[in-house]
Amino acid sequence: MSNTTTGYTGTAKALHWTIVALLIVQFIAAWTMPDIKRHTKPDTLINLHISVGVLILFVAVLRLTWRAGHPEPPPEDGLPPWQVQSARAVHWLLYALLFVLPVLGWLNASWRGFPVIMFGLELPKLLATRAPGGGWTGDVHALLATYGLLTLVGLHVAAALYHYFIRRDGVLQRMLPGR
Repeated sequence: MSNTTTGYTGTAKALHWTIVALLIVQFIAAWTMPDIKRHTKPDTLINLHISVGVLILFVAVLRLTWRAGHPEPPPEDGLPPWQVQSARAVHWLLYALLFVLPVLGWLNASWRGFPVIMFGLELPKLLATRAPGGGWTGDVHALLATYGLLTLVGLHVAAALYHYFIRRDGVLQRMLPGR
């Protein structure tokens, strides 16, 4: 099963929409969990946030592995080169953040002494608790998620809607389930 000239495989679509659903859960958990301060102990929402973050990393690895063997379909006919290049740049930046953000979160959890548990399986620490120089990871994680990831997701969604409502081409339909 490989991508066609009209769309992505069912596997590519399933991985894409799984990441979308996980990101929605992740941001809801992040916005509703308590502020993490020096003496904060992990609670249910913090543990959920950590677990979902590791799961996002796992699914992103699967997605990128799948994509390596199943390149994206060729661009729609008539798209200006700047749109094709912009779309590729946004996609690769999204992939980068889907790897960097969970790793930063894992580093920060390790630094804080929080166990990193993915739905019952405890994962190794990436950093010693309170290791010198590790305190920045949480701030960078939050900044990249809030300003980097949300901006790129917004651009991605705006571009998809632009193609659907303004250009009326098949760009969005190529990734919709059941198409």
